[in-house]
Amino acid sequence: MTEHFVVKDDGAVRLIRLNRADKKNALTLAMYAAMTEALQDANKQNTIRCVMFAGSPDVFCAGNDIADFLKAAQGGGLDPRANDFIHALAHNEKPLVAAVNGPAVGLGTTMLLHCDHVVAGPGAALSTPFLKLGLIPEAASTLLAPLRMGHARAFSLLVMGRPLSAAEAKEAGIVNTVVDDPAAVDDVAFKAAQEIAALPPHALAVTRKLMRGRMDDVLKQMDAESAHYKKLLQSDEARMAFQAFFARKK
Repeated sequence: MTEHFVVKDDGAVRLIRLNRADKKNALTLAMYAAMTEALQDANKQNTIRCVMFAGSPDVFCAGNDIADFLKAAQGGGLDPRANDFIHALAHNEKPLVAAVNGPAVGLGTTMLLHCDHVVAGPGAALSTPFLKLGLIPEAASTLLAPLRMGHARAFSLLVMGRPLSAAEAKEAGIVNTVVDDPAAVDDVAFKAAQEIAALPPHALAVTRKLMRGRMDDVLKQMDAESAHYKKLLQSDEARMAFQAFFARKK
């Protein structure tokens, strides 16, 4: 288990917290593997009835660790650990809750499309700057985002990379509740997770499965995105975009 990731079971709720605040909770390959394991294990535990994602007080998730991505590109493609986590989100059998404070970038945003209940603080900002890095969106977001928010708003988010504020994300149907006090976001999300976990489990599982009836389409879209993503990661467009990214950081 990586130190950048904390799993804690509190009653019937499993809390998965990103714990790499110094790097804005950017996801390393070890973190991907740990999150996949935590989700898959939750599916096996009858005592766990809801899973909650949380980040740090100032940031939810900055998306993929760019250094890992450069290594992947040099090594010939996307590491399967990232793809495993994306598929674990789709196959997860327990309801997913997220507590979002501050930026949610890239996968930090697209993973929310797989969550059943999202609580955001007033400073939450959802963005997907994939195309600016010469890449494409992932986690079946090219299917789920247009279904959730319509083509026009999904295009603005996924293609143009324009961020959504907490209020805009709620209007778009990605966020359920916006909390005025950022310090209260985790507590509000945890109470929602407890409420969900207290529901009759079989009826909950059946209802959720029916509501997620496009699962075959979601998995096909993930595989299609992954194939394109892998090719683009090694493209000249991506190489130049990454070089420009690091030049700006310097």
